[in-house]
Amino acid sequence: MGKMKAGQDPSRSESHDQQDNDIAERLSHIQHKILVMSGKGGVGKSSVASYLSVSLARRGFKVGLMDVDLHGPSIPHILGISGRLQADAATKKASPFQFLPNLEVVSIKMLLGEKDAAVVWRGPLKGGVIRQFISDIQWDDLDYLIIDSPPGTGDEPLTVAQTIPDSEALIVTTPQEVALADVRKSINFCRQVNMDILGMVENMNGLQCPHCGKIIDVFQTFGGELTAEREHLTLLASLPLDPEVVKESDHGDVKFLEDPDRPITHEFNKMVDKVISLHDTADATAMETVA
Repeated sequence: MGKMKAGQDPSRSESHDQQDNDIAERLSHIQHKILVMSGKGGVGKSSVASYLSVSLARRGFKVGLMDVDLHGPSIPHILGISGRLQADAATKKASPFQFLPNLEVVSIKMLLGEKDAAVVWRGPLKGGVIRQFISDIQWDDLDYLIIDSPPGTGDEPLTVAQTIPDSEALIVTTPQEVALADVRKSINFCRQVNMDILGMVENMNGLQCPHCGKIIDVFQTFGGELTAEREHLTLLASLPLDPEVVKESDHGDVKFLEDPDRPITHEFNKMVDKVISLHDTADATAMETVA
C-alpha cells in the first residue's frame, strides 16, 4: 500500500482517488447528463429513457444510455439487446454495447451470466458499480448521457447525484394521485441534493379507443400538468397510452418512433424537441457568460 498523502482521509484509498480522477476526466467529455427517475415503479420510466436515447441518436447526437436499475434492469429488453459487454485485456476497461452508430448502452444485465440472475447487493456495492459504469467503461465523447434509475430515492439516484453533480432530473409519472404523491418525493429529493430538474413527463395520459377514436381517461386527467405548475416545473410531455407500443416494447421493437402518424410518436417528438431546445438555450447562455 502506498504512503498516505498529508490531509488525506484515511478511509479513502489511492485506488479510490484514482477512480475519482477517472470519473472526472470521463464526465468532462460528456456535455449533458440526464437522470430519468420516478417516484414509483410501473410508470414507464425505462421506456422513456430508452426512447429518448434512440430519438436523440437518430437526430445526430452522440448518446450514451446507462442503466443503473441494478435490481430490475429492463433497458436491454426494451431495446432487444442480447449481447454482452466486452472487456479490453490491455486497458481492463469494457466497451459499451453499440446499439446504433450514435448510441452506446451499458446495463448490469450485460454483465450477468444468466438473464434471470438476481442482484443481491447492499448500498455500498451498488454505489461502487455505478461509479465503475463511468470510470471503467470506454464511453465515446457524448452529447448526452441518459441514466435510467430505479424507482424511488434510494442508493442509486443518490450515487448519481453525488458522482455526477451537474446531472439533471427528468421525472416520469402517470396522472393518478398515488403516482403523483411519490413524484413529489422525487422532486423534494432533487432539491435536497441540489440537482436541477429538467422537467416532468406524464405518461399513460389517456387511451384512444380503437373503435370510435374517443379518448378514454384511464387515470385522472391533468394530474401531471397541475403538479408541474404547482412545483414550478416544465411539463415536457403528456404521452398517451398506446397498447401497441407495450407489445412492441415486449419484443424489443422501437419502430413506432418512425411513424409520425401515431399520437404517441407525435407527442414524444415534441418532448425531444423541448429537451434539445432547453439545452440549446442553456448552452447559448453559458457561452455568453464566458464571452
